[in-house]
Amino acid sequence: MTTAQLTSEIFKKKSFLCVGLDIDLNKIPESFLEKEDPIFEFNKAIIDATHDLAVAYKPNIAFYEAYGIKGWQALQKTIDYLNENHPEVFTIADAKRGDIGNTASMYARAFFEDMEFDSVTVAPYMGKDSVEPFLAFETKHTILLALTSNQGAFDYQTKVFEGKELYKHVLETSKTYANSENLMYVVGATKAEYFTEIRKIVPDSFLLVPGVGAQGGNLQDVCANGLSKNVGLLINSTRGIIYASKGEDFAVKAREEAQKLQTEMATILEANF
Repeated sequence: MTTAQLTSEIFKKKSFLCVGLDIDLNKIPESFLEKEDPIFEFNKAIIDATHDLAVAYKPNIAFYEAYGIKGWQALQKTIDYLNENHPEVFTIADAKRGDIGNTASMYARAFFEDMEFDSVTVAPYMGKDSVEPFLAFETKHTILLALTSNQGAFDYQTKVFEGKELYKHVLETSKTYANSENLMYVVGATKAEYFTEIRKIVPDSFLLVPGVGAQGGNLQDVCANGLSKNVGLLINSTRGIIYASKGEDFAVKAREEAQKLQTEMATILEANF
């Protein structure tokens, strides 16, 4: 999916919502535990309830790796279900890979060729040769960690050297990589005050923004400083949607929470475009 196609879907659905699919078997309704593949069945129910309100889905790979081969099978079934039934949505493998050379190429092949995700998150710490193997897939997107929403982000990402914060060096350097036009960036919603500075460096790039809702991020604050001429934002919500209820009404409640965000996004889009 191109960024132009993604932008078109945003305006079509009046939404820039990304739903995180981070499945913990301890948090889903007990009735699913009796199913042959509870993770996939839960994902399918969430997707069926929210696909008209969301433009992207983001499984965090750790939540599937934790269940071994069954978790990987559930992940494959989930991405296949999305690709076959909702090809208009943008899929994100939240894998945070970050190795170099042939290893990075193999990670890229795993998520782009084998599993057929549209994008994958990548850690930039090892530099150019840990990122460009992903960018070599010119029809896919690489989402670079820039300024994350966790407290530990302040350990490194905002430290100043050579007159500027590390996250700014990451943004500026990444623009020199081959096929950098296919880069997107992770910027935490809890860092809303930094969006103005980030937009000075990457004015038109899409930003994947976790942290709205359960982590305390505010949608209005993010949009005030983060919107670009092509919207340029994917706002991720996970726990606030998929775990809105642990009862059998979980899908209904998930849709209600997604609808609240989509309605707020539609108002923002109407006011700004």
